[in-house]
Amino acid sequence: MRRKKDRLKQLTYILLCGVLLVYVLVEARNFLYPIFLALLFSYLLYPVVKTLEEWGLPRILANFITIIAAMAVFITFIVLLYRQLAVFLGDFPTLQEQALRNIDKLQHSIDEEFGAGHPEDERWLRHQVNNAFELSSSFITDLLMSMTNTLTKFGLMPVYIFLMLYYRNKFENVVYRQLPSYQHPKAKRIIDEISLVTKHYMRGVVMVVLILCFVNSLGLLLIGVEYAIMLGVLSALMNFIPYFGTLIGAAIPLTYTLMVQGSPQKALWVLLLFLLVQFTENNILTPNITGSQVNINPMFTILSIIVGGMIWGLPGMFVAVPLLGMFKVYCDNNDGLRAWSYLLGTEGTEEHALTFSKIKQLFK
Repeated sequence: MRRKKDRLKQLTYILLCGVLLVYVLVEARNFLYPIFLALLFSYLLYPVVKTLEEWGLPRILANFITIIAAMAVFITFIVLLYRQLAVFLGDFPTLQEQALRNIDKLQHSIDEEFGAGHPEDERWLRHQVNNAFELSSSFITDLLMSMTNTLTKFGLMPVYIFLMLYYRNKFENVVYRQLPSYQHPKAKRIIDEISLVTKHYMRGVVMVVLILCFVNSLGLLLIGVEYAIMLGVLSALMNFIPYFGTLIGAAIPLTYTLMVQGSPQKALWVLLLFLLVQFTENNILTPNITGSQVNINPMFTILSIIVGGMIWGLPGMFVAVPLLGMFKVYCDNNDGLRAWSYLLGTEGTEEHALTFSKIKQLFK
């Protein structure tokens, strides 16, 4: 009986700690998520800094050059994207009228095919689309404002990145000082594996997104979609969010082509384009560029993205997967947590995986 009470008490403490942790993460999100994002981008820039240091540059100068160059690239990209969005917002009223005319044509075709319904229902589709456009206009404006506010909050991120890169050995030594000497090799192995996983993941995601910016924009230009570059870049940026990003990214140009340009043929080509991009990204780009370093199964990847979005919004959806990957590395190297590593990983379902040989055997 006493053992059951102790167990219940332990579970109660764990639950209270979990609730307290979530509360702190939500309340301190404006302070915490820039730090976690700075940590991830520090891993991304670390190979450049290390190369400059190997060339003989002092660490301070190597950090400064790397961060200034990264900021220049980032600011140039943001300015170009904002210019495209400004042009789009300027043309938004005209695009809205064009979309409504296309909806009226669609409504007329439906009435001719199935017969006119109740007079109150004749303009139902038009009203719904008009309301959707009004919501979209306010959403885009709010999105731009939130992006501006977010970038303002990120003002300290270069400072965080500089300090994390400068004091990286100090942080590692702090870990060693907290542990007995016989555990130092194990701690070093965990730190090295976390560094390797995060570097590969961040480098791979950025490279995939840059490639998709070019591929999406070129494909939409060849199809003849208006604002092809802006729509292609926005679609590619959504791929920073695994799984959900691809669906959201494809929906943006598909909806625009179908509703505003009023061309089902172009919409079909856009759908085929993104199906091809999705196949290429999942089977060629991501496996060969990002690799299987963050070896998390799809179920917990999706759950982590949802929880990250609930706690920190879009930044939380981005940082959730690499942070879960770091936790899995820690579980891999601790015997008491191997079961959690197995639960988070992709191993254990190989016999149910859909492979080319199984498909060939099925047709035989």
